[in-house]
Amino acid sequence: MTYTPPKILSFEEFITEHGDNTRYELIDGELRDMEPTGPHEAVAGNIAGRIYVEIFHSKFNWIVPKTCLIKPPAAEATALRPDVIVLDKEQLAGEPLWQKEPIICNGNTIKLVAEVVSTNWQDDYARKVEEYAFLNITEYWIVDFRGLGGLQFIGNPKRPTFTVCQLVDGVYEQHQYRLGEVISSYLLPNLRMKLDDIMPS
Repeated sequence: MTYTPPKILSFEEFITEHGDNTRYELIDGELRDMEPTGPHEAVAGNIAGRIYVEIFHSKFNWIVPKTCLIKPPAAEATALRPDVIVLDKEQLAGEPLWQKEPIICNGNTIKLVAEVVSTNWQDDYARKVEEYAFLNITEYWIVDFRGLGGLQFIGNPKRPTFTVCQLVDGVYEQHQYRLGEVISSYLLPNLRMKLDDIMPS
């Protein structure tokens, strides 16, 4: 039996072959299948809806695009596709690729990202924590509605967990919320949301 290493893609090859397919993202040249299920998409949609209501009520000049890729400047063959992303409209003029494709290169354009955890939970709890902090994204939400993350991330016993990562001096401070607990967001101070509110039916 021979081992066939995964094909390594450049950022440009990924955009050409998979840029329009929301199933995939690219991490260090490796194609990652995000395995979106119906419940996964329902949770992401619930989160985006709640955020949009807060943006509207607070009159923030932000948008929540349906699809968007992040091209971290320091990572040559990486294209991250958050489940939910909030962008600052004023900063979009400085984005080199935005007018042609929904790709963000500058961290200061991004106000918040949310990842809904699936079976590739290691990316959400480890790699993306580093990547998003390096981009100086103020807030990162890890929404583990099925309690899939490793014990070192969500504790024992495993249970549904909502982690708010807030950037402080270049490092994320993490605050965890379980079912029944009101989630606190620095960016959205008027948000009144529990993990229960966004769980799939």
